[in-house]
Amino acid sequence: MKRRTFLATSAVTAIGLATPFRATSHALQTEKQFLERFLKNTPMGIVVHSYASRWNPKVESAKYPGFSDALDLIRHCHKIGAGGVQVGINNWTADFVKKVRAEKEKLGLYLEGSIGMPFTSAEVDVFDKNVAAAKAAGMDVVRTVCTSGRRYEIYHSASDFETARAKAITAIQLGEPVLRKHKVKLGVENHKDWRAPELAEMMKKISSEWIGVTLDFGNSIALMEDPIEVVKTLAPLAVSTHVKDMGLEEYEDGVLLSEVPLGTGILDLEAIVALCKKYNPSITFNLEMITRDPLLIPCLTDDYWATFGGVPPTELAHTLKRVRAQKKTTGLPRVSQLTNDQRLEAEEQNIVESLKYSANKMGLK
Repeated sequence: MKRRTFLATSAVTAIGLATPFRATSHALQTEKQFLERFLKNTPMGIVVHSYASRWNPKVESAKYPGFSDALDLIRHCHKIGAGGVQVGINNWTADFVKKVRAEKEKLGLYLEGSIGMPFTSAEVDVFDKNVAAAKAAGMDVVRTVCTSGRRYEIYHSASDFETARAKAITAIQLGEPVLRKHKVKLGVENHKDWRAPELAEMMKKISSEWIGVTLDFGNSIALMEDPIEVVKTLAPLAVSTHVKDMGLEEYEDGVLLSEVPLGTGILDLEAIVALCKKYNPSITFNLEMITRDPLLIPCLTDDYWATFGGVPPTELAHTLKRVRAQKKTTGLPRVSQLTNDQRLEAEEQNIVESLKYSANKMGLK
């Protein structure tokens, strides 16, 4: 037996011995998947949102044809060298599920889903059908968002956000039995809504082996959090990731925030990947490189802070320090002034460059 195989097998055995009885059977069932990913570094996958301009486009392009469904996306991502795809699932037919599963197996990709939560008991049946479709298509992980949007744009008082938090917990509790039944793990994303300690506390409250975190590498900067501290807090809970690098600038009301090609921003990507692997050796790394104009984070306005009671002002100071520490010769990228084909070209170039960086510098190949 090769040393690497021995180590991987030993790790699986250790998981089985250290895991409570209720989780042991699942750990053994996933031994093959664990070994496959341990023995071979899987290339980085792609989140459907990376193709925001090309996914079901309003304007067609001959040079960059749009993706009308998951099959189009899967085939293209395989063509450019991605290891997998994270794509939305909503009312897939049984026939389409079979086609997706066949394409996944033919191309040798991993698949993850993106799914909406049941916020009322009346929505559980639809959630069940979507989770069942994910499992039948060959997915063991689905990602979700549990709020209506960016915290500082949607919620304008502490009570508004507390109401949203209660609804999110209810939705996860409604969904948990479904996930347990189908043996699919759910990753709740830190989607510019939850600060890391809040999301970690929610996971503790839910306390299910089927509920974890989709760890976004850069979103929490918008909530004045230190990216590495976010990873340290959430990596032990992560079942999936959204990989990105971030660029920052100041503007009169706060900070401009942009996804930028991997390796060109402020994040220590190699350190973040290492922390994620430390806690979950089989975790997937999914690129979310959204090509768009910078987002406005109005952290110097009163309304921004309406839901952040108890957050010390030093968090703002540290974020502004990170902005000012950047040594940049050009501003953040902007695409709204480009033609449709130019925007599509920029989108594809950013994704391909990021895939190359992930293989050459992050060891995801």
